[in-house]
Amino acid sequence: MNIDDIIDQLGGAAAVQTLLGVGPSAVSNYRLRGAFPEYARVRIWQALKARGIHVNPETLADLDTPPTASGQPASALSHAVGMPQKTPQILLIISGGIAAYKALELIRRMKDQGWAVRVILTKGGAQFITPLSVSALSGDKTYTDLFSLTDEAEMGHIRLARDADLVVIAPASANMMARISHGMADDLASTAVLATGAPILIAPAMNPFMWANPATQANTAILKSRGISFVGPDSGDMACGEDGAGRLADPMAIIAAAERMLPGQGKLQGKQVLVTSGPTHEPIDGVRYIANRSSGKQGHAIAAALAREGAKVTLVSGPVTEPPPPSVQVVAVTTAQDMLDASLAALPADIAICAAAVADWAVDGAGASKLKKTDGAPPELQFRENPDILATISTHQQRPKLVVGFAAETDDVIAYAKAKRARKGCDWILANDVGQDQPVFGADENEVHLITASGASHWPRMSKHDVAKYLTDAIIKEITHG
Repeated sequence: MNIDDIIDQLGGAAAVQTLLGVGPSAVSNYRLRGAFPEYARVRIWQALKARGIHVNPETLADLDTPPTASGQPASALSHAVGMPQKTPQILLIISGGIAAYKALELIRRMKDQGWAVRVILTKGGAQFITPLSVSALSGDKTYTDLFSLTDEAEMGHIRLARDADLVVIAPASANMMARISHGMADDLASTAVLATGAPILIAPAMNPFMWANPATQANTAILKSRGISFVGPDSGDMACGEDGAGRLADPMAIIAAAERMLPGQGKLQGKQVLVTSGPTHEPIDGVRYIANRSSGKQGHAIAAALAREGAKVTLVSGPVTEPPPPSVQVVAVTTAQDMLDASLAALPADIAICAAAVADWAVDGAGASKLKKTDGAPPELQFRENPDILATISTHQQRPKLVVGFAAETDDVIAYAKAKRARKGCDWILANDVGQDQPVFGADENEVHLITASGASHWPRMSKHDVAKYLTDAIIKEITHG
């Protein structure tokens, strides 16, 4: 597969810019050189894998087998006719703690699912269980040392990280969470986490006071903000004799969470979803623009949560600094008109969630030349109304089955949100109070009201990732049982 084919498969140059965090000139240079820089290959490999395209992670060369008699590569043909895909590859990291013994049961349960399991056992984990017992259950070598010449020759740590469809850290100690939240890479486990492009699932296990400590909670928030998923911890009696939250989640609960995160799994498998996120920038002249304070955190969290449930998500995002969510196709846009065009191009879809804070007005006749400051009055700006993306999608001939909008209000939140739902023609509205005493833009938490045809329900203040999960669960219930 050549570089132009790869760019096309990823959704075009704009999508590649967003994926890699580069500008248009960088993508042009990649085309001229006929190759991507080495640092970018893992992201590209993972993005392609999320779309069912398997390439060599080192070279990005196509891994498809020779064409069949039909003229199609065998892997493409099997994908088209729904034949079984490759065995899910799990990288399990076992860190230190008495709960490490439960990882042996977890390995057995993973093997019962038909998954291939490779295990990294940390030095702390090896104080509680042995590499031999791990290998006996996984049926594979247990990896322990970053600087093992034998291990690196047989399975380099980068390959170990990149072959995985999912990384599971169970149990995850407070120390392990602290180190990966700060990007450390001083042992095999932390290096693999830093090097992988696969989704990551963390199952914490520690003393209740350690779990409740502000440092651990801050590290948890950092990891969640990066799209890393958590299962547990549970509450109950601890090995140390104390009682509280900190027990490792039940192995079957970890299996259930992992299963939803694997490619092609989840309760929204086969569903096409459109999500808009972030602000729009409306130019005043060639250097200035009108914008708002939206960070894109909520929209990106929603896109990630839906993708974890198996949905094929197109995320149309205005200018943000949020990293692209795993397994999501990102289309980068700037203006409201750009966002509308990209959103309509993503139809038909089963679900549309308009979480973007779209500017209501644009400057009419904005040009490329910078407006000069004069000694007189400031220039008069004429405004025109921007297209209404939510209303357009709600009344479109390819209208999704479920259309969800957002309402940012400072007064009479529920009343205004109910009126907006009726006016726009959407099914649901998520309303949040953005008054000065309710920080929302750029914050990590949100407090919302879900407005539907049957009334309003209040969701207490929680992290934006938890809001995304609540919304995803509500969508699953509506789509599967509504």
